[in-house]
Amino acid sequence: LLGFAADAPSLAATLSHLLFVDPWSPNVDSQSIASSLFAVSLFPYLGFLYFLTRSGTAPRITLFGFYFLLAFVGATIPAGIYAKIHYGTSLSNVDYLHGSAESLLTVTNLLIVFGLRKALRDEEASEGAVGDSLTSVSSERAVAKENRGATADEVE
Repeated sequence: LLGFAADAPSLAATLSHLLFVDPWSPNVDSQSIASSLFAVSLFPYLGFLYFLTRSGTAPRITLFGFYFLLAFVGATIPAGIYAKIHYGTSLSNVDYLHGSAESLLTVTNLLIVFGLRKALRDEEASEGAVGDSLTSVSSERAVAKENRGATADEVE
C-alpha cells in the first residue's frame, strides 16, 4: 500500500498530461508531426496519380500538373533541410527559399486549372459543333419542306 501511495502522484501527473494536452502549446513538437504526415501522405497521392493516369480521362495538361506537384515536394524537402542546417529555422522563415518552393506550387495549380479549362472549352466546342450540325440538319429539313410545300402549291 505504501508503494502504491508513492506512485500515485506520478500516475496522476502522467494521466493529467495525457488527458489535458493543449494541442497549441509550444511543448508539442509539431515539426515531427508535420514531417510524419507529409511522408505518409505521399503514398495515397501516388495511388491517385496511378489511377488517374490509368483511367485516361484526365486532360494531358492537368495530368502533367498533378505530376508536377511531385517537383514541388522534391524541391521542398531539400530546401527545408537547407533552411534548418544553415539558418537554424524552418523553411517558412527563410523567405527566398520558401518563395521559390511555393512558386512551384503555383505552377502546379496553373497547369491543373489551364488543363481543366481547355478540356471544358473543347467539350463546349464539340457540343456546339453537334448542336450546329443538328440545327443545320433541321433547317435543311425545314427548307426542303417549304420547297415541297411551294411545289405542291404551284402544282395545284
